[in-house]
Amino acid sequence: MLARSPGWLAGLILCAVAGSAAADDFPATAWFSDIRVDVRPLIDKGAGLQAEALSADLTEALRKTFAGRIGGRGPRLIVVLSGLSLRPFAGSGGRPGLGGNFQTDYLEGEALLVGPKGQILGRHPQMTATPSSYGGAWYDPDFDGRRLAAIADIYAQWLARDLPKE
Repeated sequence: MLARSPGWLAGLILCAVAGSAAADDFPATAWFSDIRVDVRPLIDKGAGLQAEALSADLTEALRKTFAGRIGGRGPRLIVVLSGLSLRPFAGSGGRPGLGGNFQTDYLEGEALLVGPKGQILGRHPQMTATPSSYGGAWYDPDFDGRRLAAIADIYAQWLARDLPKE
């Protein structure tokens, strides 16, 4: 049996999942007039305060990641989040090296390129998987908040990587 650190699978999942949804139906765009995040599907599923916190974190991460591409008369980029899964306890035991300490958080959604009259010009589905430990120590009182910020930042970075530019 090969000995691997628990993080090897995280990188594999992150690369495979985020890169698997090709941006074939998303036209190349140099500029976005605005960037918005829609978490209504998460709120409808009962995510409530987590969805609102994720909306703020992802909006900030997208604006930072796409900073050089926001402004002007281009179409809007709207990210609609449809799925969030945070493991309930990231510090659980297990056998190191055999995946016992490996837990993953997931964020799923779709980037929409929206024209001036509300028409959808392009779609790009995306799911990212992040090791739950990216948020830091599980016993910290703000652990879940940091996990949301971490998964939002990774989602934004993968989106910027996958969306075509002019």
